[in-house]
Amino acid sequence: MSTQVTTAFVQQYSANVQMLAQQNGSKLKSCVRNEPVVGKQAFFDQIGATAARRRTSRHSDTPRMDTPHARRRVAVEDFDWADLIDAEDKVRTLIDPTSTYAMSAAKAMGRAMDEVLVDAALGTAYTGETGSNSVTLTGYNSGSQIIANGGTGMSVTKLIQAKQILDQTDVDNEHRYIAVTSSQLKDLLNVQQVTSSDYNTVKALVQGEIDTFLGFTFVKIDGARIDGTKILPTTTVGGSIRKCIAWQRDCLLLGLGNSPSARITERPDKNYATQVFYSMSIGATRMQEVGIVEIDCQES
Repeated sequence: MSTQVTTAFVQQYSANVQMLAQQNGSKLKSCVRNEPVVGKQAFFDQIGATAARRRTSRHSDTPRMDTPHARRRVAVEDFDWADLIDAEDKVRTLIDPTSTYAMSAAKAMGRAMDEVLVDAALGTAYTGETGSNSVTLTGYNSGSQIIANGGTGMSVTKLIQAKQILDQTDVDNEHRYIAVTSSQLKDLLNVQQVTSSDYNTVKALVQGEIDTFLGFTFVKIDGARIDGTKILPTTTVGGSIRKCIAWQRDCLLLGLGNSPSARITERPDKNYATQVFYSMSIGATRMQEVGIVEIDCQES
């Protein structure tokens, strides 16, 4: 074949990667609010709750309600992926939807999305007109959104507590999710105080027969960051404490910046090997602290 890679190959490869990224890339993208972003940062406005005033007399003045406004800032980061192919004839395999190169790129970008979303859920959110004010889960309402590890792993008691935290602030009871690792699913099977019906449900959950419990859709994330640590982070204070996350979909936002793009080009500096390149720009933020719960779980 010609040493010049055709435009059709590039377009087909890009389409394959994007398709795979939707299917088996990010585990969290479909569980959060997705919004387009133009530029390096964007702002998303919020409107707070108001109350209706009782009319006590005829022909009374029209009441004026001062609707509270707030906004959150999303800063976009750039992510790249690239690999080299020495044999030119291997380029043909890139247009195969099952290409290992396409699948590897899609999964790498998917893990990057999950990493950004987890960091946004647990980290600092930026608010105010210019996005210069910061708020953390530990600082919000005296850390009321955090369930301490208590020297134990994941338990039904902790799940019930997370549900109560979301319920008591009238967070929408639909589209609720919880991100855990396989260790937390194992913990649930070892909890002695669960009823037989709970145990049977948890057993089916661990075996993959169902994915919901107590109104939460479980998302198992055992993927690793580039440094080898798991996407769901740990703290070593008092032991290995895994930080799991429960949230309502609209309370966590993924900002999608520059459209994902792929390129297949020759690298003269690499003896004209073919380089497969993929990039994207994304950012994330918490939209409401009341819709995010950190569940700390002891791991052995």
